[in-house]
Amino acid sequence: MGQVIRSFENFGAAVFTRDKMAQYLSKEACKSICNVIEQKERLTPDLADQVAHAMKEWALDNNATHFTHWFQPMRGPTAEKHDAFLTLDDGEAMERFSGSQLAQSEPDASSFPSGGMRSTFEARGYTAWDATSPVFLAQGDKRRTLVIPSVYLSYTGEVLDLKTQVLRSNAAVEDIALKMLKRFGNRTAKGVKVTVGPEQEYFLIAKDYLDKRLDLLLTGRTLLGAASAKHQQFEDHYFGAIRPNVIGFMEDVDETLAERGIAFKTRHNEVAPHQYELAPTFVESNLAVDHNLQVMDVMQRVAEKHGLTVLFADKPFAGINGSGKHLNWSLQDSTGANLFEPGEAPKRNIQFLTFLSAMLIGVNKFSGLLRASVADAGNDHRLGANEAPPAIMSVYIGGYLDALLNAIEEQKDIADLEKGTLDINVKHMPGVKLDSTDRNRTSPVAFTGNKFEFRAVGSDQNIGEALTVLNLIMAYGLQAMLDKIDKFAKDAPSVKEAALAAVNEALRETKRVRFDGNNYDPAWHAEAERRGLPNAKNTPEALYTYLQKDVVDLYEHAGVLKHKEIDAKVEVRREAYKKVKILELDVLQEICRTAVLPALAEQIRRYSDTEKSMPAGRGKGVMQTKVNLLSDLLWRLDEGVRKAGKAAEDAEANPSLEESVKYLGDVGAAALADLRTVCDEVEREVDDDLWPLPKYWEMLHLH
Repeated sequence: MGQVIRSFENFGAAVFTRDKMAQYLSKEACKSICNVIEQKERLTPDLADQVAHAMKEWALDNNATHFTHWFQPMRGPTAEKHDAFLTLDDGEAMERFSGSQLAQSEPDASSFPSGGMRSTFEARGYTAWDATSPVFLAQGDKRRTLVIPSVYLSYTGEVLDLKTQVLRSNAAVEDIALKMLKRFGNRTAKGVKVTVGPEQEYFLIAKDYLDKRLDLLLTGRTLLGAASAKHQQFEDHYFGAIRPNVIGFMEDVDETLAERGIAFKTRHNEVAPHQYELAPTFVESNLAVDHNLQVMDVMQRVAEKHGLTVLFADKPFAGINGSGKHLNWSLQDSTGANLFEPGEAPKRNIQFLTFLSAMLIGVNKFSGLLRASVADAGNDHRLGANEAPPAIMSVYIGGYLDALLNAIEEQKDIADLEKGTLDINVKHMPGVKLDSTDRNRTSPVAFTGNKFEFRAVGSDQNIGEALTVLNLIMAYGLQAMLDKIDKFAKDAPSVKEAALAAVNEALRETKRVRFDGNNYDPAWHAEAERRGLPNAKNTPEALYTYLQKDVVDLYEHAGVLKHKEIDAKVEVRREAYKKVKILELDVLQEICRTAVLPALAEQIRRYSDTEKSMPAGRGKGVMQTKVNLLSDLLWRLDEGVRKAGKAAEDAEANPSLEESVKYLGDVGAAALADLRTVCDEVEREVDDDLWPLPKYWEMLHLH
């Protein structure tokens, strides 16, 4: 028999897991560090020294030479500064790694975005180990690095990262959820945790194309490109057979992620050509954030070895589907019970209805904040483009549950849910069990059986921002439901009766945010406006939501961010938007001047020479018409470049960041779109041998 291959053989090999702790730590120290991780006990200096020594020995045994505190600045990818274990003591080389080095490090804070909280000359900032996220080994070309997931704070204690917000918001919603369970008489559960599974969509193209496309190289998306005659209209790529070279890439990704202790359940072709998706297993939310960031990094590194490039831009190609992350979010108690599980009879499951109502309250109150949490320059191209939910935040709960909630609201009765089956009508095939809800791919916030799926997160975004908001609005909704239960408890014979009355009231208050139809339908947009639901059209508009008093109060009451830190968040996001839009304007101008315009001018010369050499007749007239058409394109191209340049210059010169981003969202975006339109017309008109850039049909259909 051949060798048996087991997919979990090396699972977690590159992670300092509990079994490795048991190998390298004393029993007492191992128990203590587990209590720090599980019970959130404080890490003492003595324990930190013991753990650091164990980690160092394990890392050295696995070919590591350096360690790094790995953190998540408020803008951009992850950050890290590598330090060597090697040190010199009286000229003698030795490896050292102390508890203080494990627990805390000091990267320069002056160059990271702080939204004005730190001046350029105030450089000190601290990273601190997040013990709830395990350290792991990252492979370099020759050696490994010990990676320590960390939070990032300023010298004066302000939050400079996204992880701290996630950890604090987790605590806020988990504490109030446990309080709600106790209100229902649950004495078994000792705690609640947020669980998350972020599905990751992405594109793959040949790396050679990236090197020939300045727009892809510098901005991550194509700023011009005529549509391919064949794109996604046949829907033949979706769930189709995965090509061998892509499978090879996926297998290497899976292997690396498995060593990191990151488990994925599915991989498949998505709708657009060369678009794919990985779907993970659910894990605790803080781990899910760290895992997703590792996934993107690993995929980029592996793709390069396969001669490929991963595109995480939310909309890298115009006219076909963009990519996102579907942020699947739920709550689970310490016994493993899912708090959003309807059960066999949802009507009798008053606890489930209470938690469901809490989320409805949160979305109804803070739908604009949900939109703001996923707002950036890239996602503006995707949201509402008929492959992603619109910017209007609503909740889909499914036909049966909607009918159930309507019955409760109207104080009517309804038969208890009985899970049905579909008869396939083939003798040897079993029936298909039906879930209690269908799926709605157009809904931004969809209840999908026992979890909520927030579909608006961009492919390249850190899910920590959206996760923090989901946690906060759920905490707000749970507190509102507790207040309602207390109000009705005075006249109710039991907690369940009081809770049912609270559910009834909550459903009437939140009906406007429930919608089970097609979110792309223009009629819904008109209806949503009538209902008073926010609909921020772009990032500059959406970011104002963070500055509203009720949003500031939400963050401050939960202890997640102070007013000053929220102001800084908005400034950082505005700065990022401004830099992206100006970069896009500058890059497109450069491509026009160095590639599009020369190709067009040469095409005009060819047609003009041909026209001059032809005898009089209709053919000569055709050539002259072509020359006139392309000459007009040349004028429009020059005018478009001028307008794009002026938009960039005006935005750069404006001393008001707020006004600058608003201008870029309106005038700048229009200038980019208009110039692109001209460029795409030029591409369709010039000869293939003159067009210097890889075309859509090449990038999306050739391997």
